[in-house]
Amino acid sequence: MNTLRALLQASTGLAPSDADLERALRERLPAAGAAAVKDYAPLPGTPEFEALVDLVVVPESWMLRDRAVFAEALRFVQQRLAARPARPVRILSLPCAAGEEPYSMALVLAEAGIPPARCRIDAVDLSQAAIARARQGRYTRNAFRGTDLSFRERWFTPCGDTYLIAPALREYVAFRQGNLLAAGGPAGGASYDLVFCRNLLIYFDQIDRARAAQAIGALLADDGLLLSGHAEAPSFCRHGFAPLPETGFVLRKKDAVPAAAPRPSTRRPAAAPPASVAAPAAGLAAAPRAQPQPQDLLAQAQTHADAGRLADAEAACRAVLAQAPDSAAAWFLLGMIHECGGRPRAADASWRRCIYLAPDHYEALCSLALLHEGLGDAATGAGFRQRAARIFTRRGRTHA
Repeated sequence: MNTLRALLQASTGLAPSDADLERALRERLPAAGAAAVKDYAPLPGTPEFEALVDLVVVPESWMLRDRAVFAEALRFVQQRLAARPARPVRILSLPCAAGEEPYSMALVLAEAGIPPARCRIDAVDLSQAAIARARQGRYTRNAFRGTDLSFRERWFTPCGDTYLIAPALREYVAFRQGNLLAAGGPAGGASYDLVFCRNLLIYFDQIDRARAAQAIGALLADDGLLLSGHAEAPSFCRHGFAPLPETGFVLRKKDAVPAAAPRPSTRRPAAAPPASVAAPAAGLAAAPRAQPQPQDLLAQAQTHADAGRLADAEAACRAVLAQAPDSAAAWFLLGMIHECGGRPRAADASWRRCIYLAPDHYEALCSLALLHEGLGDAATGAGFRQRAARIFTRRGRTHA
């Protein structure tokens, strides 16, 4: 099995866990007529090898997954079109799974009134089966999560137990199979204004994470944006990227980040209080202020962290934990702060505390896997990776 894993990694960059590889082999060995693993040796580029890859990858996603990401993407597209009205915006979604992410972006563009001619989306995935499903545009209930599903009525047609995507959204997206780490890359030298690359690095080892970040950098225009997964942003930042202020998942190439160019705030400044109430009257004690609640402090910590104010973010997290020491969310954010601050051991301790309080915290498990693999502790990293994979699979069944 180690030989097969090495072949997969050399050909695709994937480093599957023992559990994932064993699960795939249970299905492929009988189909290939092999009595044992030693009799099974599919060659890269053959249909059997592609079938194995399709079982090793986890192509699950859903429509409008993490809406804040699509809000940032739409804001960028609108700004880019306003600045360069004669040139269409180019977007890459990689990996695109069964099309949920690129179709979600198409939906957002359509509802904003941006036609396909002004914004094109290339969608690439390693899995041939995933690309085939994406081209069909047919989805089960598992692809629709959350409380607001009104978009499904507007853009999908019920078809038995499935939903078929509207032709108007198909016009935005071109699908193709490709390998980010293959020679020449997946896009033939194209340059993109916006790249979605979420939930990919977790499947690579430390060396291939660096290769993947370099390949993404080559695909992204110097003034473009990379939208990454929250747990993967630190890995991208170690390999040539930097976060925009006030976000944790919107990244630019480091050389393209101005020294001091904060994003314009979307919040209205608070009006100054009248002079008569600006300060307590002389000789009178000020009324005691209500203590901030943990959820408010956590929101402050996130704002500070997104803006790169790590010391302020850590102080706010500590304030949360002083009131609510069992806040898994605070421990997770504290781990991210430590990781971004170059303190891996402190990050490890915080994330371990998070999963002690919330054993199914998928993002913390992914972060621990990446952290330990980066520290050279492959065995511990693989253990966390396997736990995260089990939770991911269980979530998919729950939402089916």
